[in-house]
Amino acid sequence: MPRKELAVAPRFLPSGDTSLVVEFGDRMDRHLSALVLNLCRRVEAAGIAGVSEAVPTFRSLMVHYDPLVVRARELQALLVPLIDDLQAEALVGQRWYFPTCYEGDDFAPDLADVAAAAGLDPAEVVATHVAIEHLVYMIGFLPGQAYMGDLPKTLALPRRTSPRIKVSAGSVAIAIGQTTIYPFDSPGGWHIIGRSAVPLFDTRREKAALLSPGDTVQFVSVSREVFEDMQAARADGTFDIDTLKVFE
Repeated sequence: MPRKELAVAPRFLPSGDTSLVVEFGDRMDRHLSALVLNLCRRVEAAGIAGVSEAVPTFRSLMVHYDPLVVRARELQALLVPLIDDLQAEALVGQRWYFPTCYEGDDFAPDLADVAAAAGLDPAEVVATHVAIEHLVYMIGFLPGQAYMGDLPKTLALPRRTSPRIKVSAGSVAIAIGQTTIYPFDSPGGWHIIGRSAVPLFDTRREKAALLSPGDTVQFVSVSREVFEDMQAARADGTFDIDTLKVFE
């Protein structure tokens, strides 16, 4: 019986001797992301012997495996049936509201420069940013750090020419059409336009990383006083993550 044609034509690329990459395209968009995330779910559900983890990125899925249990060619053959009728239907992830303070040079040191580059005033930048439902494409760089899209062209700026040695945890930053939040103090080269008190990574939770690929985030502009109240709640252990969830 002839095998039916693939609905998509991915490339299989080796990544060392313990990972196989399934690449769906050469760009970042929601169509490719849906393919990647749906394949990830299928791989996780298939329970393929030797596969330890499937990690989604913008346009590909990296499948980690034990070469003593399954070889790369064998793994590829097992993945092909999971791709044959793959659909680019968007997964419905958790929706979140993230209170964010866009005030002050300490919280939003690049907001004025972003506004000037976009031909807007700072208030218009904030209004544009909070109006978007940001899709979480992938988690990376730091534990729990989400890369979210998609910003309009007016805010699709390149990275800063001079990265900062230290970016404060909770900084909301934009670059290359995306938004991210730094979960820890770290170096960074994106434009910082605000600060969020949402704890993105906490090993005391059953699921340490708050966000997952396929989730969406709606930023909400709040005052510095509200931000400080949230920080205080984090410090004394009374911060309720469920208040950030959107329940339909």
